[in-house]
Amino acid sequence: MFKKILVAMDSLETSNHILAAALFMAKTSNAELMLLHVVSPYEEGYPNISIQVGKNSQILTHKDSISNYFKQREKFESQSLELLRSHLVQAIAMGIKAEMTQNFGDPKWNICDLARTWGADLIVMGRRASYDIKDAIHGSVSNYVLHNSHCAVLTLQHQN
Repeated sequence: MFKKILVAMDSLETSNHILAAALFMAKTSNAELMLLHVVSPYEEGYPNISIQVGKNSQILTHKDSISNYFKQREKFESQSLELLRSHLVQAIAMGIKAEMTQNFGDPKWNICDLARTWGADLIVMGRRASYDIKDAIHGSVSNYVLHNSHCAVLTLQHQN
């Protein structure tokens, strides 16, 4: 059976069913877990850098816009990391040997690379039912991982 399961979670707040499946599989097969979240500009909820409007509808200076963007990005990353840690605590509480990492970059490459370097024999990840313009431009993460991973991949439909 599987001994090392990489759990790739994108939008952490909607990944509970992915985590639940991975926890069940790890518990029943006595496998290790690696929880992965890849912070990506393509991720839902990631802050956009744009011209920002301040109080009284004043357009903020470029410097202020950049500063606000970095504050929003730092907040997004720390909230994601906190949620990832709570998932780690949940796994450890179940008696599962687990670790976690939060990386930045392109999720599809990060997932495949970590699976290879960590020695995963299964990747558990979600997939969306819809295919939008972003997928047409950047490619579906789950499709890329399915075709480029060195190990088995289990994709679970995102639940709304």
